[in-house]
Amino acid sequence: MSDGHQPAGTSPYLLFAHEPYYPLPAREINTSVVAAACLLHPHIKQPDGMRIHRQLVRGRRPGEIVPLATLTQELGGGARWGDVGDWEAVVADLVRLIRGEGCDALSLGLPTIERALLCSGPDSTVRVVDPATQECTSYGPQDRTAVLDQVRHHLAWAEAGGSLWPGDHVLSSPSTGP
Repeated sequence: MSDGHQPAGTSPYLLFAHEPYYPLPAREINTSVVAAACLLHPHIKQPDGMRIHRQLVRGRRPGEIVPLATLTQELGGGARWGDVGDWEAVVADLVRLIRGEGCDALSLGLPTIERALLCSGPDSTVRVVDPATQECTSYGPQDRTAVLDQVRHHLAWAEAGGSLWPGDHVLSSPSTGP
């Protein structure tokens, strides 16, 4: 076990969308970014959190923000999630942990298109049809990258005083296994 305090940018971050909640009137939170070590928190379903952590950090650069949709694409479009873990239960646990202030998170209220881009794979296109004109606008990988750049900027600002705290008593992640 460790105390979970690591220098800023020592591991990747997980970005995931979730059901919105409203900590303040008229402020919707629908997407969160957490340190990878949050997946090792004892209040996260295990061993699923540990396995997702392993998938998340494998081959990543320190400080990289990895959307859950990217992991889904890497896992055969989601076909291999069963081999790794129950991502839905882990995300629900992460949201409870964040809301209970058991870890730090960058909590975002992303607009619909930006959220859709991050919920789609890195090579996906999101098409939006204007109901009034029937004109279609497409948003692709470059737009997704731009949204991730904005999130990276917000994360840098949020971590100006220190890295995101993954919570107390996070588990050690074994270097081998499924």
